[in-house]
Amino acid sequence: MKSHLSLIFLIMLLFSCNRKPINDSTAILLELPDPVPIPSPLPTPQAEKSILMGDPDSFPEVKMDFPIFEGPYESSWESIHENYEDYPEWLREAKFGIWVHFGPQASGMSGDWYARRLYVEEEEAYANHIRDYGHPAVDGHGYKDVLRTWNPEKYDPQELVRLYHDAGARFLFVQGVHHDNFDLWDSKFQPWNSVNLGPKRDLLAEWSEAVREQNMYYGVTFHHEYTWWWWESAFRSDQEGPYAGMQYDGKWVYEEDSGKWWEPYDLKMLYGPNFREYEGIGVSRYAPQQGIFSNHLDYAHWYATNWALRILDVINKYDPDFIYTDGNHTQPFSGKKSGTGFKSDAAQRVIASYYNQSLARHGKSDVFSIVKFHPAGRRGIVTTFEGRYPKEIKTDQAWIGENPVGDWYYGPDFVYSADAIIRFLLECVSRDGAYAVSIPIRPDGSLAPECYDMLQEIGDWMKINNAGIYGSKAWKKLGEGKDEKIRMLPFGKIGAKQDTFSFSQEDFRFTQGKDGHLYAYCMRVPRPGSELSIKSLGKKAGLLEKAVKLVELLGSDAKIKWEQGPEALTISFPASQDQFKTAICFRVITD
Repeated sequence: MKSHLSLIFLIMLLFSCNRKPINDSTAILLELPDPVPIPSPLPTPQAEKSILMGDPDSFPEVKMDFPIFEGPYESSWESIHENYEDYPEWLREAKFGIWVHFGPQASGMSGDWYARRLYVEEEEAYANHIRDYGHPAVDGHGYKDVLRTWNPEKYDPQELVRLYHDAGARFLFVQGVHHDNFDLWDSKFQPWNSVNLGPKRDLLAEWSEAVREQNMYYGVTFHHEYTWWWWESAFRSDQEGPYAGMQYDGKWVYEEDSGKWWEPYDLKMLYGPNFREYEGIGVSRYAPQQGIFSNHLDYAHWYATNWALRILDVINKYDPDFIYTDGNHTQPFSGKKSGTGFKSDAAQRVIASYYNQSLARHGKSDVFSIVKFHPAGRRGIVTTFEGRYPKEIKTDQAWIGENPVGDWYYGPDFVYSADAIIRFLLECVSRDGAYAVSIPIRPDGSLAPECYDMLQEIGDWMKINNAGIYGSKAWKKLGEGKDEKIRMLPFGKIGAKQDTFSFSQEDFRFTQGKDGHLYAYCMRVPRPGSELSIKSLGKKAGLLEKAVKLVELLGSDAKIKWEQGPEALTISFPASQDQFKTAICFRVITD
């Protein structure tokens, strides 16, 4: 143990505490094994819904054996929580981020989950796919063929990072692989990737370089925990019409592919096996309830290993500031919900390796992992709130609110609303969180004209009002409203209901800035010359430890008239303040 601690101390001396891009020639890398083929042959598919999945509660957690970077973190949640110290300072400083939720599924112009839903007759994506590509039961018209032709020629990460930075964003979520199982980097462990097919580009490398040039931060997101049960739709067939009973192109997983264009890449590596034999698979539009793929345990072990090695490959190559695993249960491979299929410690093992490698590279564990629905009150793991935010102030774990404009992939007729994004940001930061919004990117990699206008409006607002955003924390109250009621921006994807939601000039959100001052955001621009009343800042409320000394309106040189009375702090909003949009902010300075 003594020699190990000495080594850690030496590493800390050798490496600067400031994060810098890792040069491939000097990087501290985890030695990863060569890819291992899928266990062969796959079990012959049984009749649909003829087999009960195993019980995850009685199935023992499998201890995985893929290599990890050694160090103080061991592959258990307890070790991760006990060894992790403070979250990186930049997470609180940055506050506002952009989701880069983009990949070949944008080609369908059908919103989220296009690759799965193009094989489901009831879905709009099914009709859109037939319109644009042909019927998926006919050879040459499945999702694998979309991957072959996808080419986002206008996709420019460097330009997009500049736009996002100008809009006030200071960190990015960058999609590495979605549920469709297509890796967006030069992947060692998945031949179905953006270097071999489609654009023939290492998209993560482009994003990593662009983010570092802007001195921003980024994480890579991994959604392939879903993949093996998610792709069951590719093994279905139409129930009626001229193609009734003709299986979609998932059938090629079990048929001879000699001479087919995809032969070098192995179709099993994309669609995986047919799991429709299990009761509970394919009965829900979303995740199964729970279960273990008992007839496929050799494959399950291979799959969890491959899942992990792909993440470790990204960590080796791009040194992201955080990693994100999608899911709707407490961890990947829990045997429940999105973790259906297997039960193992793959996630803990990956995170321990990531933190140990960061310690060796940077002299400290200055990274974090996002695991949605991870229990609160534990260090080292950040959670996200998809499409929502907590009802009250939440300080028991670091968290980020997240939602998309329109949907998680591009579609027509989206509502582009800077007002809604700004107000969602205020809902999050007033509760002690951060916020990341997905901006829809069109199939060719470009943004709709409305996106440029929206980002410009957000950037203009942030330039005026960021003092209460960057580096802020929650105050004693998150806000106030009429009759003591907090009117909240509606949950969900950014759309018409958020854009048209009406706040009054009695609706406020509070933050404490990193300068120690209180910032009070009125959730709309008041009428010129009107008088505002903030009850939480009155003397009787007792929330301010000292008397108010000065009130300033961010973005204005006007001298603000105010009075702190027993019942409220009253503020006169000046006339002719045309520069304000969406919401305004007062800096409240006390003695």
